[in-house]
Amino acid sequence: MKTKLSVNINKIATIRNARGGNMPNLIQVAIDCEKFGAEGITVHPRPDERHIRYQDVRDLKKIVTTEFNIEGYPSSSFIELVKEVVPEQVTLVPDPPDALTSNNGWDTILYKDFLTEVIAEFHQLGIRTSIFVNPDPQMVIHAKDTNTDRIELYTESFASNYLLNREKAIEDYILTAQEAIKQGIGINAGHDLSLVNLHYFAEKIPGLLEVSIGHALICDALYLGLEETISRYKQQLER
Repeated sequence: MKTKLSVNINKIATIRNARGGNMPNLIQVAIDCEKFGAEGITVHPRPDERHIRYQDVRDLKKIVTTEFNIEGYPSSSFIELVKEVVPEQVTLVPDPPDALTSNNGWDTILYKDFLTEVIAEFHQLGIRTSIFVNPDPQMVIHAKDTNTDRIELYTESFASNYLLNREKAIEDYILTAQEAIKQGIGINAGHDLSLVNLHYFAEKIPGLLEVSIGHALICDALYLGLEETISRYKQQLER
């Protein structure tokens, strides 16, 4: 089974917004990512539009030819944007508007009814849904009740502990992935995955369908170039 690489281009928008104008060109970067082998483009628009703007999402929909994945907290404005654009996938993340970056998974017990309602709206339009979760099999069991298509494993704790004890760091992720397979839920992953830890993660997680990588990949591209960087990340995903 081949794990797909979706490139998160938020950081490109951050650099562009720092000076105004259109440098670097976000649309061209997305086109180039696909040309260089990325199998998806991910964006995470936030209400303050500090990186990806809502109009960026609309513009990207017109040119993305692989898989378009929109991440975000399901506020009313986010839901309306997703319903307008109709991407291939929406990833629901429980981050408040002022969060610097995603930092936790959903409590699928506490928010089960809310998630079920939101997912039903997206399913009416044929949009695949994924729920951001911590490595906890119980969260997957209850995610099943929301009718989500996939989960996205929040991999920050794995990345933080990888160099200390990678076998220990990945234990809960393996158990969670096994539970997802048991429940018939697809598995994505993302957050702080890099050229250092990606191959080991992909090798150990059963049924891994897709990884979404932004910060580390864009940082590597500053040194290696975008084409070479995407090539190296795809190599890490080879079994």
